Amino acid sequence: MRSERLFKYHGLGNDFFVLDRRDGTPDLDPDAVRWLCDRRRGLGADGILSLLPSELGAARMVVHNADGSIAEMCGNGLRCAVKYLVDRGERSTTLTIDTGAGPLVCEVGARQGDSHEIAIEMGPARLTHPGVLPEQTPFVQRAIPGHPEVLGTAVSMGNPHLVLLETGPERAAALGPLLERHPLFPSRTNVEFVTRTEEGLEVVVWERGCGFTQACGTGACASVAALVHLGRLEADVWHRVKLPGGPLSIRVSADLSRVRMQGPATFVFEAVVTLPTAH
Repeated sequence: MRSERLFKYHGLGNDFFVLDRRDGTPDLDPDAVRWLCDRRRGLGADGILSLLPSELGAARMVVHNADGSIAEMCGNGLRCAVKYLVDRGERSTTLTIDTGAGPLVCEVGARQGDSHEIAIEMGPARLTHPGVLPEQTPFVQRAIPGHPEVLGTAVSMGNPHLVLLETGPERAAALGPLLERHPLFPSRTNVEFVTRTEEGLEVVVWERGCGFTQACGTGACASVAALVHLGRLEADVWHRVKLPGGPLSIRVSADLSRVRMQGPATFVFEAVVTLPTAH
């Protein structure tokens, strides 16, 4: 048996365990990740954030989905990772974190209780991304093969997203798992069900490797980027995106080259856990 020191954080209810491996200790294996994330037989989380050594920033963040797979990027997770570093003594208010989507600059804002407001330069939103998105040409408001009534726009935030603008959230439970594994996407995809409101957007996300989550930062960014590209949202202004767990603020440039996200990250608890012998 072995023990692990874990730190629980959440970004608008999208919850993670942070595992500090900056000393070079090997990362978790998929079986251990699945056990820790299991909400009935383990501790329960949407994923594990492993912080590894990096020459490009304060740490390299590896995102383990609840099913044991690896995600290229996670916006809520990144805010949680930054919050962990601040809680452990990091004094700089501007941190660079190395991610699967490249090095990303994060700014630490005001603290309120166990939460910090954190803004992230998310990099570009891409409409083409070989190996991540469906084709070499943009897939914009096109019918999904096998689901001709569903129109989608594929957006990469370093990880894949399929943004649905005319398909209501009442269909998310049925369509989410089907579209996540659609053959169009070489590494599966996150699926966003987007509704326009007077205050901005409401977005329900079926996350690749997790299912429904309370919030998805990259999903919120991809949703705004899709609407900016289609001319349905104004570029270069902050937009409010309400997710089941609460709101994020997203700003996207007209050419999609710069996406910025702002929202909270909150500490939950610290624990030392003994993993089952099978792990």
